[in-house]
Amino acid sequence: MELKPYQQQVLNDVDTYFEYLEKTNDIADSFNQFWQDKYGEEILFQANGIEAYKNTITNVPHLCVKVPTAGGKTFIAANALHVIFSHYDIDKPKAVVWLVPSITILEQTIRNLSDVKHPYRQKLNAHFGSKVEVYKKEDLLQGAGFDPISVKDQLNIFVLSFDSLRTKNKEGRKFYQENGALASFAQLLLDKDNILEGTDETALINVIRQLNPVVVVDESHNAESALSVEMLKNLNPSFIFDLTATPRKNSNIISYVDALALKKENMVKLPVIVYNHKSRTEVIESAINLQRKLEADAKAEEAEGGRYIRPIVLFQAQPKTNDDNTTFEKIKKLLLELQIPEAQIKIKTANINEIKGIDLMSRDCEVRYIITVDALKEGWDCPFAYILASLADKSSAVSVEQILGRILRQPHVMRHKYPLLNMSFVLTASAKFLETLDNIVAGLNRAGFSAKDYKVADNEQEITDAPEQAKGQPLELLLMQSRQDTPHTGAKDEEQDIEIEVDTKSIHLVSPETIKPNANKIDDTIDIITAQAVTADREMESQVQQAVENPTESIPSILKDIVKTYPIKEIFREDANGLILPQFTVKAPLSGIFGDVESITFHKDMLLKNFKLSQADSMIDFDNLDSEIYQVDVVATGKENSRAEFRKVAASFKEPLMEYIVAQPKDVQRERLTARMMQLIGNMYPISDAEVKGYLRRVFDSFDAERSTDMLRNELSYRDKIREKVRLLTEEYAEKQFQNQLDTDKIGLNQHFKLKPQISPSQLAPAITKSLYEREGHMNDFEQRVINEVANLENIAFWHRNIEKKGFYLNGFINHYPDFIVLTKSGKMVVIETKGDHLDNDDSRKKLSLGQAWANKAGDRYKYFMVFNTNPIAGARSQDDFLKILREM
Repeated sequence: MELKPYQQQVLNDVDTYFEYLEKTNDIADSFNQFWQDKYGEEILFQANGIEAYKNTITNVPHLCVKVPTAGGKTFIAANALHVIFSHYDIDKPKAVVWLVPSITILEQTIRNLSDVKHPYRQKLNAHFGSKVEVYKKEDLLQGAGFDPISVKDQLNIFVLSFDSLRTKNKEGRKFYQENGALASFAQLLLDKDNILEGTDETALINVIRQLNPVVVVDESHNAESALSVEMLKNLNPSFIFDLTATPRKNSNIISYVDALALKKENMVKLPVIVYNHKSRTEVIESAINLQRKLEADAKAEEAEGGRYIRPIVLFQAQPKTNDDNTTFEKIKKLLLELQIPEAQIKIKTANINEIKGIDLMSRDCEVRYIITVDALKEGWDCPFAYILASLADKSSAVSVEQILGRILRQPHVMRHKYPLLNMSFVLTASAKFLETLDNIVAGLNRAGFSAKDYKVADNEQEITDAPEQAKGQPLELLLMQSRQDTPHTGAKDEEQDIEIEVDTKSIHLVSPETIKPNANKIDDTIDIITAQAVTADREMESQVQQAVENPTESIPSILKDIVKTYPIKEIFREDANGLILPQFTVKAPLSGIFGDVESITFHKDMLLKNFKLSQADSMIDFDNLDSEIYQVDVVATGKENSRAEFRKVAASFKEPLMEYIVAQPKDVQRERLTARMMQLIGNMYPISDAEVKGYLRRVFDSFDAERSTDMLRNELSYRDKIREKVRLLTEEYAEKQFQNQLDTDKIGLNQHFKLKPQISPSQLAPAITKSLYEREGHMNDFEQRVINEVANLENIAFWHRNIEKKGFYLNGFINHYPDFIVLTKSGKMVVIETKGDHLDNDDSRKKLSLGQAWANKAGDRYKYFMVFNTNPIAGARSQDDFLKILREM
């Protein structure tokens, strides 16, 4: 399982924060600077914007990621550990306390992280060389496979519930008590000044404190109390990573994921279709008939080569009291009276769990109806759940916010051919439908979807007095209500409603055998629901397609109202909309039997497919090294605890181990140095580990004892030298391959990049005439001088300041983002890269080579210029010469 683009962006955001932190050595400033550089300082410290960093756990970086339900929070966290530890000193133990809010999630997390066949564990093994151990609370307390030696050599994940660390209960207190099974830690690792006050040095809490762990907090909105903060502080963390769909006020959100990103990747069943009925009798009838309609579509899709799906209804009951189980049994009895097979019906409440141990996704499972209240909360997961049918009393607003998220996950993470299989449904019977609407919106909020994304359907069942904020927004929530008015229900009727008095004789169920796929006529209610649902699905898919074809900057919906964006000027809009800039492409085979091909965007990694690093030049000059590098260091902050500090430190290796390695025979020494450097150097994708190892062995073959000793004392500087050498080797190889493939037409050029309708530069340039957008991004003094001269030429239509890593790029053997895009009145597209005279280095030569190759391949309409102030490199132009040429275009 690979990361989705939005998941990768989360990891990029976390990595970028660490880069800021290593530069500034200030946790709060790094957070604030991250957001300011991304969207501008106006989003900081204001209502609905990015609030100032909250230093809840003093001097410990504490970040939060907002990911909606079904967005893959656990998979993100598993991959994030590699990013986080890549910024730590390699010799520090890799310990992770993974906190979860419930027993259900605890069991699920332990099972998935421990299973070597599960994608989560496979990613961890890939990132940490299969040296991963997952511990339960019992393992830790008993010291089972948990000792000071193994801890130093592997990634250690301690999966614990919040309650297990709280001293208010007996189980929690065990963490703070003397523990002879952990005495070896006290002998080998313990820093006497770092013992939690009032606890024994052998207590598990002190062992964890010594390891200075990374703490992952799953569903972190459950850990905001003062007690929870104290619990986190007691762990002596080096870094805290929160994951939640609904961040609380104390969260330092470093990355947002929006609903459209999930829909685009087929992670969720959206839109949510809501239909309010006149009675609960109608709710039951619609739920069963709609389930049969969905199952008919699912069977038809499978017959046409699709995946197996068995849609499930969640009946949400409302008992008279918390301990009353008669309501659940009555609903089950009603379903049995309607000839629903008993094997298809299960009850899941706080006290009854008939689905325990059942694989609801299995083809052998018969379950189609689950009766619950709100027991299916966080942690329960079944993508086959499509319909939430509320049987709460009619005079109340329906409370679905606790479990609405359970029906949102998309089966098989793919778009299905039959549109009803791509959305979810809520069926209610409430006289207080607007209050019910509020609860449904709250349920979507709880699942991480913004209220700004909802809209009321414009049809003959429209809710005319829907909340104002729900109107005119992207269609993720479609609301419909039965046309007939619902009569007032008094107290006596309320009591009857609570007792689920349903007239089964009036329920008309459609036989499953009579339902045809894509049928338009089933019964009146289902026909209305499905017709409106298909229309809503079509509109939402149109939104997704527009986002794909016309990508705008990924501004989270919660920030869109305050992030300043600047559209294309009206005078240039028609010309700009017709412009599509060419980028390099390659041909790739389409799936199928006809041998068809398609053009896909070229990526520089494609050039290294046959690169043999193990056979490349291994001569590296290690004589001039910088022995300092930014890394994480743990420093004492007093008796209470220590913390991770990001500063420049000299890397040194423990003397006894260094002497041991140097004393080994040559071949053993080489293998140990290679293993050590493999840990330090990390993933060098797309170069395989085998190729990297082969190269390192050749590098270390020439090392004598003195050189080996020096490397072990300054290993991080040696690592950087090796990385730089590999970078130069790969770029040299890639450049040659790129030219060869251009010459043989294996790499082509196609119209691909469309200018965005609006931009949001983090810093603005001075207003200069003929800019394409209402405002353009920041420029240095030389860039301003050049573009000011360009803009004042008579033959220039407009210009645009291309934004690094967000705008147009030449995708060759390097990715090159030129500084400016200019359109002349004659229709010439001119791409410009400016260089101060002090920047005439190899980087300039590579960019110029790529730019000229692009222009030559693109044709006469497209030009590329590299512009220096006065002393251009070969092939580039001085500013004066360039302006003379441009004036004639």
